[in-house]
Amino acid sequence: MLASKTERSGNMRGQAKSETTYKLKRSAPNEEAVREIEQLPLFNDEAGPDGSDESDEDLTDSEESVYSGLEDSGSDSEDDDEEEEAEMNSSVEEVKSGIETAPQGQGAIGMPRKKQSKSQKSTSKKKVNAGGENGELEKQPGSVGLGEEYEQDSSDEEDIRNTVGNIPMEWYKDYPHIGYDLDGKKIFKPIRNKDELDEFLEKMDNPDYWRTVHDKMTGSDIRLTDEQIDLVHRLQKGQFGDVSFNQYEPSIDFFSHETMIHPVTNRPEHKRSFIPSLIEKEKVSRLVHAIKMGWIKPRKPKDSTPQYYDLWAKEDPNSILGRHKMHVPAPKLKLPGHEESYNPPPEYLLTEEEKLAWEQQEAEERKLNFIPQKFSCLRAVPAFQRFIHERFERCLDLYLCPRQRKMRVNVDPEDLIPKLPKPKDLQPFPTTQSLVYRGHTNLVRCISLSPCGQWLASGSDDCTVRFWEVSSARCMKTVEVEGAVKSIAWNPNPALSLVAASLERCVVVLNPGLGDILVSSVTEQLISSYVEPEEEKTQAVQWVVPETEASEKGVRLIIRHPKSVKQVTWHGKGDYLASVMPDNGNTQVLIHQLSKRRSQNPFRKNKGLVQCVAFHPSRPAFFVATQRYVRVYNLIKQELTKKLLANCKWVSSMAIHPGGDNVICGSYDSRLTWFDLDLSTKPYKVLRHHKKALRGVAFHKSYPLFASASDDGTVIVCHGTVYNDLLQNPLIVPVKVLKGHEITRDLGVLDVAFHPTQPWVFSSGADSTIRLFT
Repeated sequence: MLASKTERSGNMRGQAKSETTYKLKRSAPNEEAVREIEQLPLFNDEAGPDGSDESDEDLTDSEESVYSGLEDSGSDSEDDDEEEEAEMNSSVEEVKSGIETAPQGQGAIGMPRKKQSKSQKSTSKKKVNAGGENGELEKQPGSVGLGEEYEQDSSDEEDIRNTVGNIPMEWYKDYPHIGYDLDGKKIFKPIRNKDELDEFLEKMDNPDYWRTVHDKMTGSDIRLTDEQIDLVHRLQKGQFGDVSFNQYEPSIDFFSHETMIHPVTNRPEHKRSFIPSLIEKEKVSRLVHAIKMGWIKPRKPKDSTPQYYDLWAKEDPNSILGRHKMHVPAPKLKLPGHEESYNPPPEYLLTEEEKLAWEQQEAEERKLNFIPQKFSCLRAVPAFQRFIHERFERCLDLYLCPRQRKMRVNVDPEDLIPKLPKPKDLQPFPTTQSLVYRGHTNLVRCISLSPCGQWLASGSDDCTVRFWEVSSARCMKTVEVEGAVKSIAWNPNPALSLVAASLERCVVVLNPGLGDILVSSVTEQLISSYVEPEEEKTQAVQWVVPETEASEKGVRLIIRHPKSVKQVTWHGKGDYLASVMPDNGNTQVLIHQLSKRRSQNPFRKNKGLVQCVAFHPSRPAFFVATQRYVRVYNLIKQELTKKLLANCKWVSSMAIHPGGDNVICGSYDSRLTWFDLDLSTKPYKVLRHHKKALRGVAFHKSYPLFASASDDGTVIVCHGTVYNDLLQNPLIVPVKVLKGHEITRDLGVLDVAFHPTQPWVFSSGADSTIRLFT
C-alpha cells in the first residue's frame, strides 16, 4: 500500500531522528551494537518473501523526495550517488561481518572511516523508511526515542480536512466549497440538510446538544469535554485557565532587605568602557563642523521674566493676536481739550453759578467729570486725587464692557428716518400766536376753560382769580382770594356754572355769573337747596358757607383741608370733586360730593407721594400719579386695576385721552411718556423734545392733538391719532413748537389747555401773561 501524505511527512522526520541515533551508537561496545541492529525493523518478519521490504518494491516520486533532502555526502558528483546506492543493499551484511570479526579494542564497525560514514547514512535511511511503514520504532536504551518526541506534539492531532489555513470563513460564505486541497481541487462544504425543525428535535432529543459546537473550519459538530467546558466557565469568570495555577503564591524575595557589603553581581566592567569610543568621536566632530558652518545654532537661554502684550493694540495679521478674526479693539479715550489744561482760556472756566449747577447734577448728566482750574505754572498743579479710581474704572470698562462686531452696511440716511406724514397733511393745529391776555401781576400757575369755550379762568400767585372772554382777551371779572392759586378747574357739566380753585389749605367753589342767566340761576338753586342732615358725620374736611362779602364776589362754598392743596379736578358729570394734598400722609387724596357736601378718603394707605389725580372720562376709573408710577383704580370694585411704570424720576402732570385708553405724563426730567393701556404697562413712546422740566400736558377733546408746556418757554403741539383698530398703534407726530413766553426766574410755561371746540391752545407762563395760539 502507498503511504499517505501524513505518513510520508512522518517518514522524513523519523529518518532524520534515526540517523542521529545511529551516529550516537557507533562508539558503543559490540554487544550493544549487535542488539541494536537486531532490533532494527529492517529485519522484522513482515518483510517480503524474497527477504526485502515492501517499500523497496514500489517507490513513488514522493518517497524519493524524502531521501533527496537528507543526504550529506562530501561530494555532489553522480559517481558518489551511484556508489551510495550500490552500497545500500550490502550495508547490513557488512555491519554484521564487521561486528563478528572486529577485535576487542576497536570500534563496533571495523571499516574504513569514509566507507563507514556512507554505509551509516544508507542504513539510517533504510531504518527511517521501514519505521514509516511498520509503525513507531521501539524505544532504544540510552537514546531519545521517537515515541517520547511525539508524545507532546499535537501537530498530528490537528484536523487537516480543511487545508485553507487560518483565514476568515466569511470569504467562502457565498461559495459551495470551503477551500482547496494540496492537488488544487475544491473542498466542498459538508451537506447540512437540517432545517429549524430538525434543529429543534435534536435540541430536545440530544442530551449533549448544549455542549455541541459547530466548527466552521471543517463543517462538523464537535462535542466539548468536561475539561473544555470547565475551561470556558473559568475564562468567563475571569479566572485562570489552568486549575492547578495558584495566583496567590508567596513571592520570593530575590534581594534581601538588608544592605550587604558586596553587590549581587560583581562582574568587572568591560574593557571597552575604558577606551574612548571612535563612533562618539566621529559624532562629536560632525557636530563641531556643523556648528562652525552655521548649520546648528546654539539654543538661546530662556527668558524667565514674564511676557506681557497689549490686548487691545492693533496687530499685524502675522502676529498671534492678529489671527483672531473676531478681535474687537477697545475704544480709544477722548483726547484732552483746552479745559483740561493747567492754564485754560477764561471762557473755559466755570462761574460760581455754573459750579453750583455742576455739583447738583447727577454724575451721568455732567458734560465734564471735573471742574477746570487755572494755575500760574506747572509746578503749582496738585496731584490728581481720583487718578487711581479713574484708571480702575477704565480697566473695568475695557474688560467688562460687552463688545459686538457689527457688519457695516451702506444705508441711505433718509431710510433711517421714520416715514412720518407731512405736517401740512395733519392740519388743523395751532401755529401762530393770536392773543395775549395781560392783567396778572405775578406768574400765572393755572388756567381752565368753560365747557362752551367762551370763558377762560386763570389763577395766579397775585392772589386773584380772573375770568376772561376768549375772543376779545378782555378780563370780565376778578375775584381776590386769601392766597396764591395753585390749581383751577371749570366744572365740565355745561348745565352748571361753577369753578373750583385751590389756594393754601382751602378749595373755593365760585359762581362767576358769566354767560347764560338761566345756567347761573340753576347753579344757585342747586347750592341753596342743600339741607343739613340731622346727624353730622365726622369728616376729614370742613364744609363752610362763606360770609356776605365773599358771597358777593361769587364764592359759594369753602372746603377747608388740614394741609395745603396742590391740585383740584372735577368728575365728568360735575357732582364730584377730587383734591390732592401731598404732605398729608395717608390722606393725600380726597373726593368731595357737591350735592351732599360729603367728603371721603378712597385709600387707606397711599404708596408714594401723590402728584396729581384724574377721573376717567367715561368709565368708573380713577388715575393716581405718584413720582414714578401711575396707578389705575376701579371705583366700583375698589381695587387696583393697573400700575403704569413711568420710566421717569418725577411725574409732574397727567392727562387722559377722551377715548380713555391712552394717558400722557409729563415729568421734571424733560420727558413726555405716552401709555397705551391696552398695549402694556410700560410707555409706548417717550418724547424728549423739551430741554427743561415739563409743567403741564393736555389733550384736545375732539381733535387728535396734545400739547406739553415746559420751563424752556415753549409749547410743543403733537398730532396723536388713536385708531379704533386695536391692532394698530397710535400715530404720534410732533407738528409745531410754539414760542412766545419769556423765561422768568428760571420758569417758563406753567400750564397749557386746549379750547373745547376749536384747534386752539392756551398757555400761561411765569411772565404773568396768558397766550392764545390758533
